[in-house]
Amino acid sequence: AETVMLGRPTMMRLPEIIGVRLVGRRQPGITATDIVLALTEFLREARVVSAYLEFFGAGAASLSVGDRATISNMTPEFGASAGLFYIDEQTLAYLRLTGRDPAQVDLVETYAKASGLWADQLTEAEYERVLEFDLSNVVRNMAGPSNPHRRLPTSDLAARGIAVDLDKAE
Repeated sequence: AETVMLGRPTMMRLPEIIGVRLVGRRQPGITATDIVLALTEFLREARVVSAYLEFFGAGAASLSVGDRATISNMTPEFGASAGLFYIDEQTLAYLRLTGRDPAQVDLVETYAKASGLWADQLTEAEYERVLEFDLSNVVRNMAGPSNPHRRLPTSDLAARGIAVDLDKAE
């Protein structure tokens, strides 16, 4: 900041911007936590360190703002610097639900559409890299608090001797 304030040139490294296309729909009973644990494993393997992630696609549109917040909140666990979702009708519904003034909601919509930040206008956005994640493949998961990238499907608990397989119990 000091260099810039003194009028001197400075350099800033721009982050890699990666598109994460979410496809499919979650299965019944799958929570945002299940999704984010599977995404954490997926994105760590994809090596998204220090990148900005933009989540988009039909799968993203099907997620509530709460689901999106859960995913974005785990960005440090992915290794990324930021996780963003496009502005869409879900965003406006959330603003209304949380008591925002109707004029403020209208302003958000108008601004997003006028500036090209509305989801429908970003369908042709180009990214340095695009990763695809299928929400319909997510199963119930669990993971330790310090290892969210090492998830364990709950269906594997009995095989590891952690729980009883109720289908095989006498």
